[in-house]
Amino acid sequence: MRAMDPKLVENARITLETERARLRLELSEEVEHPRVSHGAQTAAATEVSESQRGQQMREHEEVHLAQIEGGLQRIEAGTFGMCQSCGKAIAPERLVARPWATDCVDCQSKKRR
Repeated sequence: MRAMDPKLVENARITLETERARLRLELSEEVEHPRVSHGAQTAAATEVSESQRGQQMREHEEVHLAQIEGGLQRIEAGTFGMCQSCGKAIAPERLVARPWATDCVDCQSKKRR
């Protein structure tokens, strides 16, 4: 196994920490719940729909935060850049684009099939 480029690891750490801070801030904001009024049913339905979409986005952000935390843990453990499926090195270009990546491109492709 070849050693991971320390500059790549440091840049990934900075990116992950920045993204973690952004997500934590977003997730700390209070969620607005729909205020169903006695107005038109269409307006009430739209408000409920927007609330559901907001909840889905929040859930997506929570999953992404867990991925970010995982990337930081792998940096600390010295396993950053190793595919968790096959154990081979993840391409540096992939890690630059997605520092939270857990799998190499081949293994990720197999998972999506």
